[in-house]
Amino acid sequence: MTIEDWRSKIDALDRRLADLLRERAECVIAIGKIKSTRNMEVFDPERERQIIRNILQENKGPLDDDALRRIFERVIDECRRIENNK
Repeated sequence: MTIEDWRSKIDALDRRLADLLRERAECVIAIGKIKSTRNMEVFDPERERQIIRNILQENKGPLDDDALRRIFERVIDECRRIENNK
């Protein structure tokens, strides 16, 4: 494959990632509504640790655990921000 072919593939993957992140955010908003009706806190540190553990258990590389942890910590942080604002 040429560099253009690889870049096209990356562009398509980026679109899929954006769709998955949108879907994840929609789930977070739904959970936030449930938490609100139950007077629950948005921040659930044990759940966030569980998410990271689950991701790291499934890691098949080439990203190492630290890289995946940083990525998902950021995703979780942004989703928490959305949940706080809904």
